[in-house]
Amino acid sequence: MHIPENLKYTSDHEWVMVESDKAKVGITDYAQDALGDVVFVDIPEVGKRVTVGETVTEVESTKSVSDIYAPLEGEIIEINHDLDESPELLNGDPYGEGWIFILQLDEAASTENLLSANEYRELVDG
Repeated sequence: MHIPENLKYTSDHEWVMVESDKAKVGITDYAQDALGDVVFVDIPEVGKRVTVGETVTEVESTKSVSDIYAPLEGEIIEINHDLDESPELLNGDPYGEGWIFILQLDEAASTENLLSANEYRELVDG
C-alpha cells in the first residue's frame, strides 16, 4: 500500500495536497483497494461550498457505494472531468490522475485535524 509522505490524510481515507490556499483531494490507495473496481464517480459541482466532514460526492464500485467527505472548508473550484469517462483512474493512479476535486480554502481552514503519512499508516495498519 502506497502512502506518500508529502500528503495529509483523513480518517475517512481521503488524501489532501495543500498548496497555498488550495487543496487537491482524492481517495487513498487503501480506499481504492477496499472499494474494488471503481465504475462511477459522482462529480461534485464547481462553486459548491463545503464544510469539514460534509459529504461532497460518491464513488461507486463493484462492491459498494462510498461517500467522499470534505477534509477542509472551502469552495470547490475545479473537478476532475476525466473521471466521467475513466472512473478507473481512482484505482490505477489514486494520487495522480485520480484526484477528484480542488478546494479554494477558507481563510479559517485549518489542517490541524488532518493526519500525517505516519499517522495514517498507523490507522490503516491497525
